[in-house]
Amino acid sequence: MPALVYRLGLLGYPLGHSLSPAIHRAALQALGLSGEYQLYPVIPGSDSLDRLSQFCDRLRQGEFHGLNVTIPYKQAVIPLIDALSPLACAVSAVNTLYIQDGQLIGDNTDVPGFLTHLKSVFGDISPLSPLEGQVGRDLTALVLGAGGAARSVVYALLTTGWKVFLAARRLEQAEELANSFEETLPSRVMTLPLETDAIRDVLAHVTLIVNATPVGMHPLTGASPLPPGAELPSGMYAYDLVYNPPRTEFLRQASQQGGRVSNGLGMLVEQAALSFERWTGISAPRSLMRQAALQALGGDV
Repeated sequence: MPALVYRLGLLGYPLGHSLSPAIHRAALQALGLSGEYQLYPVIPGSDSLDRLSQFCDRLRQGEFHGLNVTIPYKQAVIPLIDALSPLACAVSAVNTLYIQDGQLIGDNTDVPGFLTHLKSVFGDISPLSPLEGQVGRDLTALVLGAGGAARSVVYALLTTGWKVFLAARRLEQAEELANSFEETLPSRVMTLPLETDAIRDVLAHVTLIVNATPVGMHPLTGASPLPPGAELPSGMYAYDLVYNPPRTEFLRQASQQGGRVSNGLGMLVEQAALSFERWTGISAPRSLMRQAALQALGGDV
């Protein structure tokens, strides 16, 4: 019987910045598994859903063993899938595809990836895991953006007790995201436009700010998701899902105000590790995957 050769990959656009190939190839090599992880850009357009459907069919037919999905298709791919995991169904966003019992399953590893890394870098700041002397504290987070990545972040925060403000340049997109959680989670999401006047008062009271937009991502590294003139509070926690570059303009702004900051590299590695485990059934070598990501970034943290 021929040895299994894993064929894995990432669907989305743009993909030029992605560290996923380096991360997954390192995992395969470390575990002595044959295979590859390739980038499959799907340019948005009139035929993008057809192309996504073709990749889904190729996965069903065994041509692939697993696929990741990234922006802008974490929701668009859902109608093409046979079944969703409970978490992907609750979030209405998919980043991992695999076959189980002959069905194409859509899963979400972004939520546990975000929560695991958030705790590892900032400690237990969840309202459901209060620090000594702060039992019952009501912590507030501000999430910037309302796309597929933001859905996972908002869900993760809501399920761990946070009150969430959701700010987006298109207010209707933020309202749609907030409304989608009304039936399953307590109504603790307030929406507002991502404008200086609208978020000024909110910024003064938040404990955590999460950038879930692609603003600041390579190659547009000088941009910030914050509107001009927005003043960050001192001592807040700032988390940027962007990891390339490692220190974004948003994180620089927060650091200047004495904030504790982190990029999204750890979340990327953790969600990749969970996807890898779905596909292979083998525990992922997380430390080696992180080392591969850092090496691909030139050694920067």
